[in-house]
Amino acid sequence: MSRICELTGKGRQIGHNVSHANNKTKRTFLPNLQNVTLLSDALGKSVKLRVSTHGLRSVEHNGGLDNWLMKTGDDQLSANARKLKKEVAKKLAEKAA
Repeated sequence: MSRICELTGKGRQIGHNVSHANNKTKRTFLPNLQNVTLLSDALGKSVKLRVSTHGLRSVEHNGGLDNWLMKTGDDQLSANARKLKKEVAKKLAEKAA
């Protein structure tokens, strides 16, 4: 499994451990990823995703998965999230018509 958030695309970053003597050694900073099940109101089903805690807070702040997906641009979403966004948009269009 890759260490990338499926919603925000947040991944690992590379930096240094710095000692008291200012010696630098390489290290990685990993995102805090959680396996979560989010409910899609439009689709009427739950979706399992591997999401960072920052992404999870963003989803909750925007009022749920469907609202967050519709507000977020496609360039910021992963392939799985883009597919989910298309399904949600299609269902919302059917309900509106």
